[in-house]
Amino acid sequence: MNRIYQVDAFTNEAFKGNPAGVMLVDENFTSEQMQNLAMEMNLSETAFLIPKADRYIIRYFTPTNEVPLCGHATLSSAHIIYELGLKKPDEIILFEAKGGNLTARKNGNMISMNFPVFPIFKQDIHPDFKQLVGFQPLEMYSSSYNWILALASTENEIIKATPNFEKIKSKGLGHLIITAAGEHNDRDFVVRCFAPAYGINEDPVTGSAHCALTPFWNLKTGKTSFNSFQTSKRSGRLRLELHKDNVEIQGEAITIFAAELKL
Repeated sequence: MNRIYQVDAFTNEAFKGNPAGVMLVDENFTSEQMQNLAMEMNLSETAFLIPKADRYIIRYFTPTNEVPLCGHATLSSAHIIYELGLKKPDEIILFEAKGGNLTARKNGNMISMNFPVFPIFKQDIHPDFKQLVGFQPLEMYSSSYNWILALASTENEIIKATPNFEKIKSKGLGHLIITAAGEHNDRDFVVRCFAPAYGINEDPVTGSAHCALTPFWNLKTGKTSFNSFQTSKRSGRLRLELHKDNVEIQGEAITIFAAELKL
């Protein structure tokens, strides 16, 4: 129970996708210990799993605080559970998170997860957005967990965006999704995510943001299935399916290392 793993999620290549820490612990492992380990790992999220009968309680910590939901850390956790043989490939994993009950299952080389749909609400465009981020959005929306979503005209605006992290945090844009329609056959849309309000300037690949992105692009296109490409430096790919009350998020993952905790 004292081994911690680092997994690259939403990729099948080492050092791509989004790295997450994963550790199985017992009930005596404190929140303070979790936060200290997440700070030590210095990844966007570290997940802690507490086995409970037929499910796992899962808690997510950034280097600075606990968050209720995280896509890539859930994917990484499911990957480790299957890799360690704690669940067979044909068995479904049940997670109990502060942000809701989640499931994960193997689907060939991928893992499929069910996440809640985040409702989206149109809002006025922030008057300083272009100065703060680098492009003028077509539309802006708010969503669950303080996400702000901004639509750009082109992929290039997403790729070239240069947010001032301190200023977007102070101006109420510290948990920001920017997105545009895909301009290549392998993607329906592109996205980048910035979360300086949570101690993460740019998150490499953000599963939970797609709980808002999937209904947003359904609203724009009428489609229910999407391929997303997150154009961070590390980059990552997600397959998405919109259902009535949930978003099915699929991705691959690869274990990078395991380490023994000496405390």
